[in-house]
Amino acid sequence: MSKTIAVTGGLGFIGSHTVVEMIKAGYTPIIIDDLSNSTLNVLDGIEKISGIRPVCYTLNILETTELEAILSTHRVEAVIHFAAFKAVGESVIKPLEYYHNNISGLISLLNAMKKTNVRNLVFSSSCTVYGQPKELPVNELSPMIKAESPYGNTKKIGEEILIDISKTGHKTILLRYFNPVGAHPSALIGELPLGIPNNLVPFITQTAAGWRNQLTVFGNDYKTPDGTCIRDYIHVVDLALAHVKAVEHLEKTELMYSAFNIGTGKGSTVLEVIEAFEETTGISLNYKIGKRRDGDIEKVWADSTKANTELGWKANLDLNQMMKDAWEWQCQLPTK
Repeated sequence: MSKTIAVTGGLGFIGSHTVVEMIKAGYTPIIIDDLSNSTLNVLDGIEKISGIRPVCYTLNILETTELEAILSTHRVEAVIHFAAFKAVGESVIKPLEYYHNNISGLISLLNAMKKTNVRNLVFSSSCTVYGQPKELPVNELSPMIKAESPYGNTKKIGEEILIDISKTGHKTILLRYFNPVGAHPSALIGELPLGIPNNLVPFITQTAAGWRNQLTVFGNDYKTPDGTCIRDYIHVVDLALAHVKAVEHLEKTELMYSAFNIGTGKGSTVLEVIEAFEETTGISLNYKIGKRRDGDIEKVWADSTKANTELGWKANLDLNQMMKDAWEWQCQLPTK
């Protein structure tokens, strides 16, 4: 029988793509999402791509009792946990909201899993746990420097909680991913944040489409080749496939706790991303240079050797493909 996997935040950007890939891999995903940064329309896209409309519960994971009932009813065997607030800049402005949602939400989920004897978890972590690394690329043994933002700190604290929980018979894989962008090549699902985007690529596509008047590049005085921040951008489909590999690995590994970097191993500056978008689409972007943004680190990119060797996963899609798919997704959106 197909194994049932609960996906919290499964209607979100990364979650929806992961649900599609889980279905393709033969799993039965159950979605739990409170619609705080997504809509039920995403289910239509998932169904058109996969041919299956997953069961979906509209629920905040802080509702522990209801969460227990879902895990029990569906005999869930593992959980992929995406449900969390995720904007670095916003977390600086709203730290309490981030700590309450991201940390209390994780604890609520773990309590529900404990009550229903669900022992396997894939945790959506982030390269922000490394802070501003002194050496690049970062690998899983790189020191965790003090987080530059409350968001980053919630991921670091979440990892610490899961390390402790792993000593009680709970098996966890942490996926520390870098900067997911792009969209499904069908253009049926993609990134559509509610309100003003906090991430670079949706702001690029919305500016190109006329939804936004101008894109602001936050700082051009960093110690990088063109003065703008460097990130390791990864196609969301590649990232989704890493979660499939992680669930498969949970089923066979004897380790109770493992962490993996999920990135391409190549850093790109903000201006290089803009240039890749312009080259791929033929559209000139209206952008300006602004002040640095609180909470941003200067540069980071991944050493993903461990994921390549132990999970059997590797990123295959390049920056131009990321821009192409992100733009095709934007173009099919009907209105502002």
